[in-house]
Amino acid sequence: MEQDRTLEAPIARGKALRERLPRAAHAEWNAPAGRRDPIEILEQTAATRLSELLPIRYGRMSESPFAFFRGSAAVMAADLANTPDTGLRTQLCGDAHLMNFGTYAAPDRSLVFDVNDFDETIAGPWEWDLKRLAASIAIAARENDFPVEIAAGAVEASVAAYREKMLECAALTPLDVWYARIDEKTLAALKSDALEKLGRAINKKARSRTNERTFPKLARVVDGQPRIIDDPPLIYHDARTPDPGHPDAQIVIEGYRASLRREQRALFDRYELVDVALKVVGVGSVGTRCFVALFLAGDRHPLLLQMKEANASVLAPFVGESPFENQGERVVTGQQLMQAASDIFLGWTKAVSGFHYYARQLHDMKASAELADMSPRVFTGYAQLCGLTLARAHARGGDAAAIAGYLGRGTAFDKALVQFAQAYAAQNAHDFAALQSAIESGRITTSPE
Repeated sequence: MEQDRTLEAPIARGKALRERLPRAAHAEWNAPAGRRDPIEILEQTAATRLSELLPIRYGRMSESPFAFFRGSAAVMAADLANTPDTGLRTQLCGDAHLMNFGTYAAPDRSLVFDVNDFDETIAGPWEWDLKRLAASIAIAARENDFPVEIAAGAVEASVAAYREKMLECAALTPLDVWYARIDEKTLAALKSDALEKLGRAINKKARSRTNERTFPKLARVVDGQPRIIDDPPLIYHDARTPDPGHPDAQIVIEGYRASLRREQRALFDRYELVDVALKVVGVGSVGTRCFVALFLAGDRHPLLLQMKEANASVLAPFVGESPFENQGERVVTGQQLMQAASDIFLGWTKAVSGFHYYARQLHDMKASAELADMSPRVFTGYAQLCGLTLARAHARGGDAAAIAGYLGRGTAFDKALVQFAQAYAAQNAHDFAALQSAIESGRITTSPE
């Protein structure tokens, strides 16, 4: 990496941090004395959720150790607070596991690959996102019955890709980092047949997921009026889904509209709200108040928005509260800072009840990879792709040169995170067993969907 004078100081600062915190120190994970009961943490995060949906949440989490990991970001947040960090901060995804990356449509309608979940986004130590990604790779590899050496190799490849991409970003101008994106051309440039094939499969699925194609599956005409089809317990109407003409609904929509830019408001104003329904989404998000709002332009052109409750980030108790009064604005701002391109309808609002929400299109060519279908070679390549994607996202909101200076060109940090990921995968298996025990004892209730 050619170093100009503007890079020398931050790179030297990052390199100097190795004296205080050697890169090998990141390998350590030992549950601290007095570690909180993971089930207690899950119960605490569920306290404000819709109680009738919690059995679905726990049912989904009980399917496998990786499903548990997806739903237990709060557990790992508490654990990460007990791990060393350099003090260098950036905007975090907050839940950077393998399934929170994927393809979606940029405003110019090209498909990009990026981080795609920001419920927990907040500024914090860059290592925390990378450690969660590394742990997710080790856990998913176990679930695919890959040998230990394949799991270790995939983690090391992902962390190395992060390190190398951060070195690359450090040498770029801020504008070049800002404009950088991972698209079909980028995948082709990686010269990986496995990744190109995977990218084509994800993109094919993404192109089938549009408002126009989703609308006939999600809605039907009732008494001359389009209505979202009830499919309880996953999507349904109840007393919490007010009539679109109700003043409370209009307050929410007006608040959302005000969060959009002027040109986006002009586009949004062409649509009229015609129906709202509750919808169960994800794994860790189950139980939060999530609505699907159906809008129409004329009588044929649909717009489906997902309006999802936004609570404080699970990382906030450990990194400090968000500066945003509205947690939906926290999510939107973090997403726009980390993503190369974001949904034009991304916005936030607040309900009369006091709950905060963020909104985005329900289906706008969004698609993720299927980990269970991957061969070891494809899995390792995908792990690399996620690693370099995370580095690009971190470089937008942090000091890429200082992080690159700390990481260096050697593999010391890569190998350290292999050890951490393996140790945390074992911890996750232990916590998953605790969930199973809680279900067997009746402390936790699950229900089939």
